[in-house]
Amino acid sequence: MSTTLNASTLLAVPLAPLAGALLAGIFGTTLGGKWIGRRLTHTLTILGVLVAFILSAQTLWAVATQGARFNATIYEWMVIGSLKMEVGFLVDGLTAMMMCVVTFVSLMVHIYTIGYMEEDEGYNRFFAYISLFTFSMLMLVMSNNFLQLFFGWEAVGLVSYLLIGFWFNRPTAIFANMKAFLVNRVGDFGFILGIGLVVAYTGSLNYGEVFGKAGEVAKLQFPGTDWLVITVLCICLFIGAMGKSAQFPLHVWLPDSMEGPTPISALIHAATMVTAGIFMVARMSPLFELSDTALSFILVIGAITALFMGFLGIIQNDIKRVVAYSTLSQLGYMTVALGASAYSVAVFHLMTHAFFKALLFLAAGSVIMGCHHNQDIRWMGGLRKYMPITWITSLLGSLALIGTPLFAGFYSKDSIIEAVHFSTLPGAGFAHFAVLAGVFVTAFYSFRMYFLVFHGKERFGQNPDAHHDDGHGHGHDDHHEPHESPWVVTAPLLLLAFPSVVIGFLTIGPMLFGDFFKDAIVVDAARHPAMAELAKIFHGPLQMAAHGLMTLPFWLAVAGVGAAYYMYMVNPALPARIKSAVQPIHTLLENKYYMDWFNENVLARGARGLGIAFWKGGDQAIIDGAMVNGSARFVGWFAGVVRWFQTGYIYHYAFAMLIGVIVLMTYFVSWPMFQPVLKQWLGK
Repeated sequence: MSTTLNASTLLAVPLAPLAGALLAGIFGTTLGGKWIGRRLTHTLTILGVLVAFILSAQTLWAVATQGARFNATIYEWMVIGSLKMEVGFLVDGLTAMMMCVVTFVSLMVHIYTIGYMEEDEGYNRFFAYISLFTFSMLMLVMSNNFLQLFFGWEAVGLVSYLLIGFWFNRPTAIFANMKAFLVNRVGDFGFILGIGLVVAYTGSLNYGEVFGKAGEVAKLQFPGTDWLVITVLCICLFIGAMGKSAQFPLHVWLPDSMEGPTPISALIHAATMVTAGIFMVARMSPLFELSDTALSFILVIGAITALFMGFLGIIQNDIKRVVAYSTLSQLGYMTVALGASAYSVAVFHLMTHAFFKALLFLAAGSVIMGCHHNQDIRWMGGLRKYMPITWITSLLGSLALIGTPLFAGFYSKDSIIEAVHFSTLPGAGFAHFAVLAGVFVTAFYSFRMYFLVFHGKERFGQNPDAHHDDGHGHGHDDHHEPHESPWVVTAPLLLLAFPSVVIGFLTIGPMLFGDFFKDAIVVDAARHPAMAELAKIFHGPLQMAAHGLMTLPFWLAVAGVGAAYYMYMVNPALPARIKSAVQPIHTLLENKYYMDWFNENVLARGARGLGIAFWKGGDQAIIDGAMVNGSARFVGWFAGVVRWFQTGYIYHYAFAMLIGVIVLMTYFVSWPMFQPVLKQWLGK
């Protein structure tokens, strides 16, 4: 039985997508003269991701069945004193699971893109980007040190910027990708401060060495404060996660990122990039377990995101934005689990969510294609008979999302709710209320979208925006009947629907209560008993599903579905009456709690005002005015004075010499005479 994985095989996992990205990005675009066409471009990139997925699946099998592990340096970049900067891999249960999720979802998105981007001029460029993203994400999850983690972290942010602004001729897309980039820079500043503190107090970038010294660091106090170093360090690292995983208040970039093509919404903003922060905190569990303050902070931030971002999903009419706010809410659930020290539950929900949320995003894209690029759910309806595969897969994804017993989302969401219930940290009460209320909200907005899109009257011929060009070559033409998408779109839907239903049932035992994460995640059960309490009440996935039918979360979900059905199928006039009755609340939600307004009018304008003050006061007045131009003016003035003495006439110089001699003689003769008098006067 082998217990060590092969380094060359692991190296091939990220390099295969990178090779596809380079071939497509160089030889498939104008950069390399477009030597290869569309067919060869998507073949090469899909082949690269397929190789990565097969090798990842083999790695997961070896890790799960043979206990295989790998933790070694692949390449040593540089050594500065005792600090080593390396490229290395750490493969355990957590990494192997993430590798499979990333590569499988990426493979589905690559196949789906063939159909969705068929008419787009940037076809080859898009495939290069998504393969490059896959490489970046794999380097992030496979790293065994903070340097490589930060490289992958920034690389996925860069490729996300390129993908969100893929349609760069649209002002909204350019605004969205710049917004995502800037907001993530805020989070990344905290992240790099956290890494700096790790290096400063441990002298290492390697995970194993850092975790080995965590106990010593936990006893140190941060200079000049009453805070512990470990608390400051963990909060800084989590601020990085807040940006990447879109937690309040750094969540504002994710809904606007829907300006990019739908495949990247599924790949980046549902299944992989936004979960990087969740993965990072879980990987850093040996550090976070030492700071209850940091965990409470995480718990409260996650609860706010889970509940209040869900409210925003209720009023959205763009099909992709409904799913986007659902993603924000579910990321909040994962963060709450992290705060409750239920790291394995957070990662478990990360995995189940990756499948059903990627399914919902791709199904939304299929609907958009079938409705001739209309995205407004108010002008859909009755699509069930026109798009049967998209309909049934959307239904399965929605049932998983709201936590229907036996579906994947049920096992992970219910585990989060129970874990928070058992948490003893400050803020756990509010978090428990938030995740419970979020169940009703999630069910309501999910089935509001489902009913408006697939049931009821057919409204796609009434769209007032019909024939309106959307800015990237797709005109809305709603006089044609909707149609089912081609097989390259529907096949990924079916392949994602299967794990959306069964993956939770099959994996909850080993992932939460087995030893799958035994050496990847550390929990202090005495201080944080949530997982230990969950283990006591777990008696198998079937019993959990049967018990789930009698719990409050299930009936809250049923109430949410029932409310959506009544309001949008039975009594469609009711939502308008409710809206008029609570107009101030609707306005607040419509303006997204005025977070964008605050960012643009307070933070951005304040920063611009400060910049202008520094520019005019510091740059222009002090640097240019006083130091640069002022010194030039002084030299000019001094030169003008000196010119009076440099006339070129000998008699002027002789006169000056004579005056000088007289002054010197007067000084040497008169000074001894006046010195006693001066001393006497000063003494008095």
